[in-house]
Amino acid sequence: MNLSGMPDLALILFAPWFVILAVLYWVYPRQPRHARRRAFDIAALLVAIVAFVATLHWAHGYADRQYGAMWPQILATSAGYGVFLLVLVVAIFVRRAWLRRP
Repeated sequence: MNLSGMPDLALILFAPWFVILAVLYWVYPRQPRHARRRAFDIAALLVAIVAFVATLHWAHGYADRQYGAMWPQILATSAGYGVFLLVLVVAIFVRRAWLRRP
């Protein structure tokens, strides 16, 4: 199987874990739950997914293939996962600060 032409393989493999993280981000904290918060959460999750896919494609093209056929997948998966988590963590802190305002 030729893995060099499959930059989105990491998205397929990580989809269940991303669903778990997205549900946890969506559910906690439970209150307040209003339309602005739902819109913010949807936007944050969409930004995380778009940033993940963009990082996947960038890292897959950036990887040095002299280290083997799997190296682009490994680098793309690692970098993409890190960016996905970074976006969600930033969103958590922004949302927390926003919800604490009077």
